Amino acid sequence: MLIAAVRSAVAYLSLGLYVLIAGPVGMLLALLFRWKSLLYVLGHAGVRVGLSLTGIRYRMAGTEHLPRGSAAVYCANHESNVDPPILFEALHPRMHMLYKSEFDAIPILARAIRLGGFIPVDRHNKEAAMHSIDAGAESLRSGNSFLIFPEGTREPAGELLPFKKGGFIMAIKAGAPIVPVSIQGGRAAMRKGSWILWPTLVTVKVGEPISTAGLDLRARDALIAQTRERIMALREDRATQGH
Repeated sequence: MLIAAVRSAVAYLSLGLYVLIAGPVGMLLALLFRWKSLLYVLGHAGVRVGLSLTGIRYRMAGTEHLPRGSAAVYCANHESNVDPPILFEALHPRMHMLYKSEFDAIPILARAIRLGGFIPVDRHNKEAAMHSIDAGAESLRSGNSFLIFPEGTREPAGELLPFKKGGFIMAIKAGAPIVPVSIQGGRAAMRKGSWILWPTLVTVKVGEPISTAGLDLRARDALIAQTRERIMALREDRATQGH
């Protein structure tokens, strides 16, 4: 535990300094030269530093299902706080996200991800949340892919929480496919209620995309049920092809 605690402390300190230095520089260059892609380069570099320092690794299965050259909504289960950075790194070079508006309390990082096209969702204000969903649909139509965690929070061990509808409404409005994703091992990497990060191998499995072409909003519950079933099937399939 001592080694894991020291590695975790070094990782937090290093990433904090990285954000303080790279964040303002990246945002300035992105604004001056409309160089949004730089923010993603810096973001991926930060994730790789964090994973390397903590000893967390990941392997992929089902990469043949990743959409190439088209926007999609990647829908994943949520085990721990390491899930978002791992999936950001693993799934797409310019992955956008819907994120909880409470995250805006982190000054530099929140401004950087907003500039990069991430969209905050206020879960306590239905009207504001729907505006965020509409903004996400517009971004999807312009070619940007999104990652969503439809459970809304970390799941209890071995269970999937009920799925929230917002991300599916966004996908239907944009006519973008849903890509089911299973992530397993994050709970061992960062246990709930603990700040310590443990060296762990996390498995990411990608399922076959689900088309939303021609669907209207009345089909959202059926789409949610189908996506949930696909993710559960991915979780139960123990066969993986790592790389």
